[in-house]
Amino acid sequence: MNALSELVKKSGIILVLNAGSSSIKFTLFTAEATASQPVLNLICDGQMAGIGHAIHFHAVDGKHQTLVDQHLADGIDHDQALDLLLQWISQHFSENTIVVAGHRVVHGGDLYTAPVVIDDAVITQLRRLIPLAPLHQPHHIAAMVALRKLYPNLVQIACFDTAFHHTNSKLVTNYAIPRELTSEGVRRYGFHGLSYEYIASVLPTVMDGKIANGKVIVAHLGAGASMCAIEQGKSVASTMGFTALDGLPMSRRCGNIDPGVVLYLMQAKNMTADQISHLLYNDCGMLGVSGVSDDMKTLLASADPHAKEAIDLFVYRIARELGSLVAALGGVDALIFTAGIGEHAAPIRQKVAALSAWLGIEIDAETNLAADGNEPACLSSMEATVATWVIPTNEDLMIAQHTLRLFLSL
Repeated sequence: MNALSELVKKSGIILVLNAGSSSIKFTLFTAEATASQPVLNLICDGQMAGIGHAIHFHAVDGKHQTLVDQHLADGIDHDQALDLLLQWISQHFSENTIVVAGHRVVHGGDLYTAPVVIDDAVITQLRRLIPLAPLHQPHHIAAMVALRKLYPNLVQIACFDTAFHHTNSKLVTNYAIPRELTSEGVRRYGFHGLSYEYIASVLPTVMDGKIANGKVIVAHLGAGASMCAIEQGKSVASTMGFTALDGLPMSRRCGNIDPGVVLYLMQAKNMTADQISHLLYNDCGMLGVSGVSDDMKTLLASADPHAKEAIDLFVYRIARELGSLVAALGGVDALIFTAGIGEHAAPIRQKVAALSAWLGIEIDAETNLAADGNEPACLSSMEATVATWVIPTNEDLMIAQHTLRLFLSL
């Protein structure tokens, strides 16, 4: 019996984990054998939020019916939360068995351009990349280690946000710095690759094939925000670079900033590296500019002029980076909005389109307002020369597909 048949026979679960600094997001899939290729079925989606404080444990099934919605005891750490989560899965899905786990990993460095089976050597390499993704990498690793303790024989697979961008040319990834530093790995990597890879994979199914395989720019706009230029389904350039601080201003991250600002903070403000890191990762972006909130929905509803200023800056930077990515592609056939803000904030899409009209981008106001982000929708007006769409991303499904494919090859 092959691996897929065994997986189906056991009603095997593919567990997808995305461990963050204060949450563990998880998704459960089962696989179905078909004549062409395996089909993944979503059976559960949820998270444990507020780890270290008061954890809110919430999960829904594939039909969005609530399975659990409760607050757990204060002070539970990541290991305990993961243990409780696995206990809940085994109890609630008692007829299923977790057969493989796939992890979202933000940074794969130069070494990992495709998913890999996690072992001691991989964990060691990922630890070396912690300085490049301090908000995410330690928690990804902690989840892997904790899961190995609980299930020593469980196959775990790492899927990388940087991997999709390995098709970027050396010209694109190089900084103008001494070659010795470049050879040490100081270069542009790009992030949100799992989201971009998913969007690239579904483009041919939702729009004209010529456009789908043409010059496409995807705006992944969420708490973390970036943009990517894609041609023939492959990454050409991205707004993020060495770390996930680069590019667009984000919820709490600064985005692109003159390195001289960091020198000023060190020399004139006597700030330490840790203090500067905390400032740039946690106190900047929409929160820093507005002084109101880091949440776009709250900012859009606010009458505070500083909230408007933060929104205007966000939109301006999107439009400016859009022009840069058009230059990288040598043109543009389609603009795609995705992720939390991109999928659900119609005013942001409208404002970006208004600033980008010179490119031939024009969206229909009514269609834009009606688009809820739950399914792909074409926003372009009849006069537009560039196709504009909103397409919901699905990083968890992308991870599950990678995880299943690698697992079946073992």
